Amino acid sequence: MLALLFPGQGSQRPQMGVPWREHPAWAVVERLSEATGRDVAGLLVDADAETLRATRNAQLAAYAHSLVVLQAARASGVAYVAPAAVAGHSLGEYTALVAAGALDAEEGARLVVARGEAMQAAAEAAPGTMAAILGLEPELVAKACEGVEGAWPANDNAPGQVVIAGTADGVAAAGEAAKELGAKRVMPLAVGGAFHSPLMAPAQALLDAALAGAAFGRAAVDVVTNVEAAARRDGWPDLLSRQLVSPVRWRESMLAVAALGVSHFLELGPGAELSGMVKRTVEGSQRANVATPGDLDRLADFLEGAR
Repeated sequence: MLALLFPGQGSQRPQMGVPWREHPAWAVVERLSEATGRDVAGLLVDADAETLRATRNAQLAAYAHSLVVLQAARASGVAYVAPAAVAGHSLGEYTALVAAGALDAEEGARLVVARGEAMQAAAEAAPGTMAAILGLEPELVAKACEGVEGAWPANDNAPGQVVIAGTADGVAAAGEAAKELGAKRVMPLAVGGAFHSPLMAPAQALLDAALAGAAFGRAAVDVVTNVEAAARRDGWPDLLSRQLVSPVRWRESMLAVAALGVSHFLELGPGAELSGMVKRTVEGSQRANVATPGDLDRLADFLEGAR
């Protein structure tokens, strides 16, 4: 059985859309530009690393790229192997909802724009940062954050990889506490804010207004959500709102996907970071990723194994 995975902010990179410009799937870019009033093609082809680092640009670029890849993958045979589940890491959850039929691509793009603007505004009002704690279990990372003002667990990505978020001082103090508890390494992340922490509460209020006006449907396949690490088919506005200030439970989510009977995990987006997390989390999993048109050529055998 097959699951589709979609990466979030941080997966974007300059010129990631260049290989796709001549592919029929590129047509989705024009649709997203019309829906948002943004130059989506420019983000995917021309934007430099500094431009893409801004949250309002990074999120729309990552979302659009994954949709192009999804469209291309479906045309290459994914449509003939119906996924048992989909999941997206943070921002990628919006792409997952499109893949599951719960959200229109253009509607999703408008929500992504609203989300990016809201999160950037919140980050500017309450500056923060994030750091990856390597080699320490989630319980001990949580303990490292206890008693530290301005630090919270934010992403439980894979065994031995937990991300914390908060103020610069809070993250630094929690990082030192994590080292004392046995962390192998504390790696600062180049991000634009303290995502998935209480510092994003102002963004949650702004996003709620956009979510209230969006048209969601019932998903055609299971969506394993960040907030609950469980399969859902509805309830999206509440879950997407809570996601902004709640930890991403990715390790648990991948175990939940595997518990549905999934053996094959296909990542659709700029890189292969999610595939690496699955490798470390789900024993015996089969993994593939599509980032460029050339990757489509390797899908046939992988999809045959997922039937």
